[in-house]
Amino acid sequence: MAEWEETQVSEFLKERVGRHKPNDPIVKKLKRLDKIDFSGGMHFSDKSSKTDMIIAKKGDLVISGINVAKGALAVYDGIGDIAATIHYSSYQFDDNKINVEYFKRFLKSPKFIQLLKDQVKGGIKTEIKPKHLLPLKIDLPDLETQYTIVSFFQRTENEIGDVSGQITYQQSLLKQLRQTILQEAMEGKLTANWRKQNTDLISGENHAARLLEQIKTEKEQLLQEGKIKKQKPLPPISEDEKPFDIPEGWIWCRLGNLIKDLPRNGISPKGVPYVTRIRSLKLSATTYGIFNPNEFKYLDDNVKYDPFYWLKNGDILIQRSNSHEYVGVNVIYNGKDNEFVYPDLMMKIRALNALNNNFLHRALSSPCARNYFRKNAKGSQQSMPKINQKTVVLTPIPIPPFSEQQAIIEKVDRLMAKIDSLEEQVKSRKEQAGQLMQAVLREAFNGG
Repeated sequence: MAEWEETQVSEFLKERVGRHKPNDPIVKKLKRLDKIDFSGGMHFSDKSSKTDMIIAKKGDLVISGINVAKGALAVYDGIGDIAATIHYSSYQFDDNKINVEYFKRFLKSPKFIQLLKDQVKGGIKTEIKPKHLLPLKIDLPDLETQYTIVSFFQRTENEIGDVSGQITYQQSLLKQLRQTILQEAMEGKLTANWRKQNTDLISGENHAARLLEQIKTEKEQLLQEGKIKKQKPLPPISEDEKPFDIPEGWIWCRLGNLIKDLPRNGISPKGVPYVTRIRSLKLSATTYGIFNPNEFKYLDDNVKYDPFYWLKNGDILIQRSNSHEYVGVNVIYNGKDNEFVYPDLMMKIRALNALNNNFLHRALSSPCARNYFRKNAKGSQQSMPKINQKTVVLTPIPIPPFSEQQAIIEKVDRLMAKIDSLEEQVKSRKEQAGQLMQAVLREAFNGG
């Protein structure tokens, strides 16, 4: 391999200078860069900006100052100039000295991160601007060697890309399998054999209709004790609202008739930058259907909150607003009582004692409930669709006899545990693929 020479980045890269106010006619008429994703894809937007802008031209290397080391950089090859906020920088490059594909990969390498740590105050945590990038001194091989390294990268990336594609496909299949299991659970298919062996537990006194009578009695008792408020009767479920047939012994019911009190939005006061006794969950604590106790913010200790907002073990939290994919996601809070309050973009519910709380959680996670939430959510993708209290209480839920609820939960839990194990294996493979790419980057750029 040819000799590598220490070279300052400014010898082959030249900043396209110029800074414009966002209302400058020069930039207002241009397409605006919204983001560069980590695979180098450029995304554009019609949204206005209050931030000063730069201009990039066809053939420029455009770099995100915030996420450059993660791969947020690309050569713009579109038609006409584009505008971008000053969180980006744009460069012309001398292709007699640098292969831009080589340099793009260098900027994602551990070697680049180490150079930033050594030469830039704050290192990779700094928003990388031309004043940081251009003075960097790097070990650069001749152009022929650069092309050889790029060719090696392309072969390796294709191989890793094939593996990553297979992994992504496997993750998609496992996600679909989870939904299939929940759907079949709600249709009674998972427990078809159980019903044949336990006919006495699904008929007569054990029919789900009798269960609803117990639920009604429990609600009336709570009302008399002043623990809940009187609620308006909910309309019966029409045949058109029933998405599928349910087994003998089951019954359809509105969610509002199955829970202790009407769902209520949480609270979202401004957080404080210091540790306090009061912690409020963030929306991200429940977004993926698994409770994450590490996603929270501290609230002012001097404010008193309604006791209702404090979570109790077993409370079910429903995301009332998020993207179309996640609106309506629910989790069971499994922490200590009175450890967290919950935010405005969530609702809290709890099943009555006559109903299995875990079954209700699984029912709300199933495709029939999730599709209902998506269908009835208000708002566009851009404004985050929302479901309101009325939508939630009217949710149709298929209710089996109590013993069958338990049988369903046990079977679903066993199957989900197996999928969890498979997902961990797939996740490990994905991490190994990422580590392999970093190893290749490290090896390629340590030739100097």
